[in-house]
Amino acid sequence: MRGGMARFIIHGQRPLNGAVEIVGNKNAALPMLAACLLTDETVTLHRVPQILDVAVMLDLIASLGVSVERTGGTVRLCAARLRRRKLDPELCRRVRSSILLAGPLAARHGRAELPPPGGDVIGRRRVDTHLNGLRELGIQTEYGRSYVFRRRQLRGAKILLDEASVTGTENLMMAAALAPGMTTLHNAACEPHVQDLGELLCKMGARITGLGTNRLCLEGVEQLHGAEHTVGPDYIELGSYVAAAAATGGTVTATGAFDPLALGVIAKAFRKLGVNWNVSADGLQLTPRKGLRVRKDFGGEIPKIEDGAWPAFPSDLMSVALVLATQATGSVLFFEKMFESRMYFVDRLLEMGAHIVQCDPHRVVVAGPARLHGTHQTSPDIRAGMALIIAALCAKGASVIENAQMVDRGYERLDARLRALGADVIREES
Repeated sequence: MRGGMARFIIHGQRPLNGAVEIVGNKNAALPMLAACLLTDETVTLHRVPQILDVAVMLDLIASLGVSVERTGGTVRLCAARLRRRKLDPELCRRVRSSILLAGPLAARHGRAELPPPGGDVIGRRRVDTHLNGLRELGIQTEYGRSYVFRRRQLRGAKILLDEASVTGTENLMMAAALAPGMTTLHNAACEPHVQDLGELLCKMGARITGLGTNRLCLEGVEQLHGAEHTVGPDYIELGSYVAAAAATGGTVTATGAFDPLALGVIAKAFRKLGVNWNVSADGLQLTPRKGLRVRKDFGGEIPKIEDGAWPAFPSDLMSVALVLATQATGSVLFFEKMFESRMYFVDRLLEMGAHIVQCDPHRVVVAGPARLHGTHQTSPDIRAGMALIIAALCAKGASVIENAQMVDRGYERLDARLRALGADVIREES
């Protein structure tokens, strides 16, 4: 698994064409790895993406004493001989998903200690939802230099989440699965990856109703058992490859068993940018066209693309959609509601020749099409890094994207898979 410093050297203006198989959902796989702590029996997961965040998460749970066996996209986990309750600080700083170990570790093993989680710097990322919810389940929380979670009297509870936090919902689901009595989570997140975790927990013996809604009911059980599960496809990766192909004037066929609602959520925004596709038994095929044109709102108004809690457009696709808009004829307003620093990367697109007006930290207007030119850039986070790569694929001349290992955290073998679609991408390690 790659982990050192790296850069991409990209020569643009080559359309992406061909087929790409969409890997398992990163945001589903990470909490599923944490769920192995809920049982002494083996949990087997298939189609786990081979990305850096997963590798770090596997190192984290292995450091606790979990047996980890990996063969390609299949991972077998057994927590029968757990030795530690304190997480490695250096590994925790590398992934935000370390917080997902708090619920299952404290609920089943009595205690968890971890430093503040790391991850992308895209704005304030609260953990209050985790802390408040776990307290209501009978898990005492303390904070000094680290978070310390201690199980007192685990019990079911009626919990109103102060925000529809994905990881907060997942943490509480895992802890509540073992909490005696009934737990009701109001204002719960209902993204596809939350549902996927719920399906795994049910296979392990959890009793959950309401998956796919914002009200989850969990009847605690005495113990959970092992299970086998296949991670669902990553709709963020799907949207990224579709955006890359459409922006470069190419066409791709993306294979995978895609959730119709997820496709509908992505399509609703992408159609505003002139992107259409067909869905068949083989997967999703981008409809080829000579040029992209922004579809105006009723009355000729400038359309708006905004993110929000599911089933709104996902924040993780805002960056790539914004780059796609630079290649479409017309103007679009992007409204980022989830993270106050998500849009800061647009300065890098302006250097490449994009026509963008930043109204405030949350809103930008993109006017296209723009003739982008190659530049030397640094990837600030996973999704902005992917967006810069798409911009480089559209640009005239050569671009260098430093800090490329940041993109490895969320995209599997990105350079090789782009080359297979016709991109001129070289990866250099340092």
